[in-house]
Parts: sequence; structure tokens; C-alpha cells
Amino acid sequence: MNSSPHASPDNGPAVTRAEFDALFERVRSWGRWSPEEADRGAWNLVTPGHARRAAALVRTGTTVPMGLPWNTVSGPDNGRPALHYMSDLGDVEAPEPSCHKDFIAADYHGKGVSHLDALSHIAYRGRLFDGRTARDVVDAGGARFGAVSALGPLVTKGVLLDLPAVLGTDWLEPGQAVHAGDVLTAEKALGVSIGHGDAVLLRSGHFRRRAALGAWNPDTASAGFHVDAMPLLAEREIALLGADGDSDVRPSPVAGLHSPVHALAITAMGVPLLDNLDLEKLSGACAQAGRYEFLLVVTPLNIPGGTGSPVNPVAVL
Repeated sequence: MNSSPHASPDNGPAVTRAEFDALFERVRSWGRWSPEEADRGAWNLVTPGHARRAAALVRTGTTVPMGLPWNTVSGPDNGRPALHYMSDLGDVEAPEPSCHKDFIAADYHGKGVSHLDALSHIAYRGRLFDGRTARDVVDAGGARFGAVSALGPLVTKGVLLDLPAVLGTDWLEPGQAVHAGDVLTAEKALGVSIGHGDAVLLRSGHFRRRAALGAWNPDTASAGFHVDAMPLLAEREIALLGADGDSDVRPSPVAGLHSPVHALAITAMGVPLLDNLDLEKLSGACAQAGRYEFLLVVTPLNIPGGTGSPVNPVAVL
């Protein structure tokens, strides 16, 4: 069943490119780290102390994965299906034991695969984070700056902004924007405080809506952050931003710019993004535990030159 998302004006207010460029300059953190550290961006904020404090949040040991199942089926939200096939069925003549093997691949920067966006993924006006000229450092061989291999594993405090739980709804409708005021309201309602080096995960109820009403094209309409939320998150010095969509509200409120939150987070602030997380189980686990902060572990694949990686992040309560 394919459901047409509810057309909503709630993605506004509209933002001009001039206003967006001024906002970009306001949150920009270029030059904050040394050239050797810059391709880790805001992940430089996370220290061993952050990992120790996050580990202290573990009480029950409940472990919640957030990665979507490997999706090989084409649909309105999976235009480039992942690949999975058997490459060895154990029927080749060879000494015992027989062996079964398979092959996987994915064009993962889409809507069907849970993945991490590295700093080489997004350029604005031809420049990557820290002012690197994209065409100078990204070519057919991959990225020589801001590659996912520079990031490594992240262990820090995660904060779930469960907006449907705060609002008493099943989900946010596609096209509904989350503003700075909504973030502050959610902090108060959920008893959390976003701080230095934290990972912020936004639940809109995307996959609950998909299960109830069917798939739609999130490139056309999705709930997510309005650009006016980004100065608050920059002020709090977050290290990672993620969502059950891709963090951007769509339609975009910025004329001529499809993914403005991507540009602000990745390119201006140096904050990697987690896209397409299944946050439904985490929502239930947090509600049961009565708390919305937890130990978060993100381990991207070590892909030299990669602009990101498929991931299965894990929250531990």
C-alpha cells in the first residue's frame, strides 16, 4: 500500500538563501581543529571521559539496535535496492566441511539503508567542512579528506528526542518541521539535557507511520529539523545528529536547497549524520525505562576514502 503523505505547510517558515548563508556563517566551526584532526570534525569533542560517563548510564543492560533490515526490495522509499545473493552454496567439490558464502552491496546514501554520513559527503558552494575545496579532495578514487575511515567508532551519550511521545501522537506527519522550541520542550518533557559531545537522535515516528499506512517517497515529504533548530544544537556542541528520516524536513524551507540541515550539520558544523534509523524499539525501551538518554555505540566500516558507511548503531540502557 502506498500512502500519499499529508501535504502540510508545517515545514516553514520559509528561509531565503541569503538568510541561510547568514545562518551557515553563524554555526560554522571551520578552523577549530588542526588540519590533522579536521576530518573528524565534531567527533573530536568526544573523549574517553565521554565514554566513561555514557557507560555509567547503563542500568538494565537492555541493548537496542537501530539498523534497518538489509533492504533488497524496490519501493517508493528504496529506489536503489541493496544487493544480497549467495556466492557459494557448498556444492563445489572440496574437502569437508562445505562452505556457504554470500555477497552484499549497497548504494547506501538513500532512504533504504541505515547509514552514517561522513564529512566528505556534503559540500556547500563547492566546499567541504573546514573550507576544503571538494573537487580538490574528492574524486573517483574516493575522499582524501573527511572520509569515514577517519572517524572510527563513537561511544558517547545518546539522547532520544521522541517528539510523538512528547506530543501524544503516533507520528509526525511528513512535512512537519521540528524547531528549536520543540527541542527545548522535548528536553523538559523527557527529562534530558543535550550537552557537549552528545549524540542527538530525532524520532518522528516515520517507521510506525510506514507500517500503518505504507511507504512513500521521503525525498518529497518527511518530518525533520527546520534550519532554525541548528544554532541551538551548535551551541550545545553536539558530536552527532541522527533521525528515523535523514534529519531534514521536506519539502525544504530553503529555496533552491534540498538538504539544508545536511549542509549546516556536516559542512558548517562538522557533525556527521545518521540517516534512516529504526527508532521504534528504542522509543519503547526508553518509555519503559522512564529515561531518554543512554550509552550509544556507532561503529562505521573502515572504508578508506568512503563518504559514509552502512551502520547498525546500538543503544544500551
